[in-house]
Amino acid sequence: MTALLILPLLLPFALPSLARRALARLAPAAALWAVTAAAVALAGCVLTALGAFVLTGLLKLPFFAALGELVRPLHTLSDRYALPLAALGTGALAVCAWTGTRWALRQARALRAARAEAGRGSAAGDLCVVDSPSPDAYALPGRPHRIVVTTGMLRSLDGAEREALFAHERAHNSGGHHFFLAAAELAAHCHPALRRVRDVVRLAVERVADEEAARAVGDRRLIARAIARAALAGQSAAAGRPAFVPGATTGPVPRRVAALLTARRRRVRAEVLAAVVLVGCAALSCVASAAGVIDFHHRVEVAQGEADR
Repeated sequence: MTALLILPLLLPFALPSLARRALARLAPAAALWAVTAAAVALAGCVLTALGAFVLTGLLKLPFFAALGELVRPLHTLSDRYALPLAALGTGALAVCAWTGTRWALRQARALRAARAEAGRGSAAGDLCVVDSPSPDAYALPGRPHRIVVTTGMLRSLDGAEREALFAHERAHNSGGHHFFLAAAELAAHCHPALRRVRDVVRLAVERVADEEAARAVGDRRLIARAIARAALAGQSAAAGRPAFVPGATTGPVPRRVAALLTARRRRVRAEVLAAVVLVGCAALSCVASAAGVIDFHHRVEVAQGEADR
């Protein structure tokens, strides 16, 4: 059982590299869904494996063995490591819960502050203009969704670039990109290796919005110019907004601009291979964790006298 449950703890180290390759080879929307789903799946498998380690160690103790109605000793493949692994699992789960909860509370406060600030600005439809010399623009989720832009950002762009920027932010809201960013952030709290996947998901979110804006406006060069000028104007503007709120100035802007200005050649074989490898990594982790849990459950039944060895 231990060998099976170790695998879900190791596979996340391979995901950042696989995620970057998937983003380079897949269409941005497909890469966003695939990478986010893989990160969430691997994070869930990590929590499952840690929970199994904790339960195994607890059932080695007489008090919890009695609560579990064990009439025989619980045998595992590595009895000598059961309690140390349980201690490590307990500590890891506690850290995950603490950091994840703290992040969620902090982001909830930041979201309330951002919506309060947007409510003080002048609104026209879904567009909210905030009087601030700091250039910034971002898509603010909620009911209703809003596009928040400062007067400093409006002064930095011409009319056509403003419309391009608004199209980009509307793509964020219509695509529900804040859900992807929040999922990637929460997954990152479950395993250190998944922290590097956050940047891939954020870039994928911006690439999807870039492409949607280019289709809406009909001018890829205009979108590229608007993004570049907005990024130059608001390089440090994202510091005060919630981490899961997307904005046009985030992510590696030179790569985004290059992608907009370069015609992408579709390579179906490379796309299929990238998708298969990414899905295979997540599937392998899920199978290993499921098999480990099933084996653990069988051993508990044996210890309870309900099943044969």
